Amino acid sequence: MTLRVLLVAALTLTCGQASAASPTRAAPREAPTPPIVFYVAKGAPDTCGPGCDSWIAAEGQIDSAAAPRFRRFLHQVKGGDLPIYFSSPGGNLDQALAMGAMLRERPTVARVARTLVRECGFEAQDSDVCVKLKQSDREFHADLSTRGAICNSACPYLILGAATREVAPDAALAVHSAKVILRFFSGLAPTPEMRAAATERGTERGNRLLSSYFAKIGANTALLDLVRTVKFESLHVLTRDEIMRFGIDRRNFVETPWILETAPRPYIRKMALARKEDGAAFRTMEWRLFCENRNRARLMFVREFDKGAAGMSSVIMMAGSEKPVVFGTFPARAGSYEAWSGTIASDAMKTVLTAPRLQVGEATLTADGKTNQQIFDIDTLGLEPAWAQLFAACPAAPNIAKPTVALPGLSSAPTR
Repeated sequence: MTLRVLLVAALTLTCGQASAASPTRAAPREAPTPPIVFYVAKGAPDTCGPGCDSWIAAEGQIDSAAAPRFRRFLHQVKGGDLPIYFSSPGGNLDQALAMGAMLRERPTVARVARTLVRECGFEAQDSDVCVKLKQSDREFHADLSTRGAICNSACPYLILGAATREVAPDAALAVHSAKVILRFFSGLAPTPEMRAAATERGTERGNRLLSSYFAKIGANTALLDLVRTVKFESLHVLTRDEIMRFGIDRRNFVETPWILETAPRPYIRKMALARKEDGAAFRTMEWRLFCENRNRARLMFVREFDKGAAGMSSVIMMAGSEKPVVFGTFPARAGSYEAWSGTIASDAMKTVLTAPRLQVGEATLTADGKTNQQIFDIDTLGLEPAWAQLFAACPAAPNIAKPTVALPGLSSAPTR
């Protein structure tokens, strides 16, 4: 009797959360992620960009029936131009490529972020209660968070199908080789030779699928060359240089909105990555805004230290022609980073809040004695609402009594 072998769900790419701190590491074992769910979310004005307050959320593991659900959702959803935010550990390769092809059919902007649904209340976003709520085919009120958001394994292939891909500096993309999952339907156990042959056929099929998909969407096949060097049991987090080189996100400068961080001492945070002049790597920068009192704020500017520079002569942040923040010339340094700090008076803070963009000027003294000057812009998305929340809990300004000065011709002595 001939043993019939049926290969089902031939390829899967899935793993846990990626960390940008370690380029390649073992994929962690975590609780199973719920199947991917799609819904429309609405946030505050400009939550998803200038003039954008609504988006499509796609989160969870790409299961074996994800693509048909995604097609039905896209046909039903109103607003075909809504950006789509993905948060997924990966999953079924066939389904991911089918979903990517669907994105190719429409002018889609694909991004990576977690959608935090407010209707879930105190329930965890991945709890059974919250996931069931998200499956109810309704619109939700939500916030976006790119910090720690992931698009792993099969997910990067999916977003490659979108016409525009934007990956925030604090989100992560991670890849590894596919794993062939064998399911044999027979009354007899398959031999090792049959398993090896089926695995080889599944791998060849996966390679053909990916090659055809990359050719169809015009993607850079150098990404596939990298993926083949990473075992399924491991995980390679793409660097920003790789994200650009593979054509996933080609922007030279990427930034987050200003976001309120609820730390023991709350502050507003913004992060950016800027491509260096040599084009070989990106530089990390971060801004942290604190409210010292109702008359004064403090802004910290942290950046990677340029080893080729002899020292920094100045750092200035400007709102239009104004120069409300002038940093000193002696930053604090720790490892490869340096931190600058300056204060912003209340009047200057009003100027900052109303400016659509801010200019950051740096003057660097190079090793040969020359001064290298650079000016770049950062946006103020999210700054005004975040500052309103931070300012509400800000302490009052200290009441410093001014000395009494007698006016000429008047006596300070008591009258009789």
